[in-house]
Amino acid sequence: PPVAPAGDGTAGVYGITTAAELAGMSVQALRLYERKGLLEPTRTAGGTRRYSDTDIARLRRIAILIGDGINLTGIARVLGLEADNADLHADNAGLRTRNTDLKNTNAALRTSNNELQAHNKALRGSVDRAGTG
Repeated sequence: PPVAPAGDGTAGVYGITTAAELAGMSVQALRLYERKGLLEPTRTAGGTRRYSDTDIARLRRIAILIGDGINLTGIARVLGLEADNADLHADNAGLRTRNTDLKNTNAALRTSNNELQAHNKALRGSVDRAGTG
């Protein structure tokens, strides 16, 4: 698969030791979170884990939730719901844009329809006058 550009935060650039340091946790914790499905680092062809900036942010979020006393099952649920919420917000923004576009198209169609009706009325008047003349 094509490699994501480094600037979007999803490219796996950090080894596990560096990722653990950046997230402020142990290497064992990262392995545990991966086993529990909380994290999916990319892998090199040789199988080495590579963590992205997005992964680091997710690890920091996990640390906050643990600090709040939430267990790993609960964290999985919270992270899933947060992802769903972000998707819904993105979908909603897209729908708002589409709605605005449709309103603009509808207004243009109304204007065009009014112009066509006026033109049709003028043509009828011309036909009526020609028929009576």
